[in-house]
Amino acid sequence: MRLSQDEISAIALAGRASFPPRSTIRLFGSRLDDTRRGGDIDLLVEPPEPLAPADLVERRARFIASLYRLIGEQRIDVLIAPADVPDERPVVEAARRDGRLLVAVPP
Repeated sequence: MRLSQDEISAIALAGRASFPPRSTIRLFGSRLDDTRRGGDIDLLVEPPEPLAPADLVERRARFIASLYRLIGEQRIDVLIAPADVPDERPVVEAARRDGRLLVAVPP
């Protein structure tokens, strides 16, 4: 996995400040492969329940802004899909299947 401990800590801090309790954040994509270089930080956030559209947009923006302040501006892609809710987007299926859990927001 190609994230530093500081980046993981920043994702945890921003996640706890931006998403409801029991949300999880997974890293997926090219940053999981230690043999590759570059690539954006792909994150899947799974809140425990669906969020209203306006709330989802606000929380996503707050999360990304917090990350930029903590780790600098990098290419960060954030998907949000409620936990335990089927999502047929192939990228969400792959993130759930192959992603690595980074953060579990405490209750």
